Amino acid sequence: MEIVKENIPLEKVKQMANKSFGDLVKAVVDVERRVIAMDGELHSDLEALLLSDGSQQKDLWGINIYPYVEGEGFIEFDSLINIRPSQGNRSYRVEDEVVRKKIITIVKEKIIQ
Repeated sequence: MEIVKENIPLEKVKQMANKSFGDLVKAVVDVERRVIAMDGELHSDLEALLLSDGSQQKDLWGINIYPYVEGEGFIEFDSLINIRPSQGNRSYRVEDEVVRKKIITIVKEKIIQ
């Protein structure tokens, strides 16, 4: 597991996928600090890593990155950690369009293609 605070090459993300799930990398994005924890077996592990690094729960959203897919399929906004009725998110999918756009922007900034 690692926290991406600067940039990471897409090739390294592909290597992460190859050694774990094959076609995807689990990640958690902190939409306020603009950092991404990547390469964990569970989103909850990545969430815990970011919390220990100073993130706040309300800012963390779980995603899956498909490094071999281009376009909209590159990011999947699904994770059990996203179920937060107190924040208006009642499903495992990030429902808020504004939050999804923030996530897309952060992922595009951090993963260099």
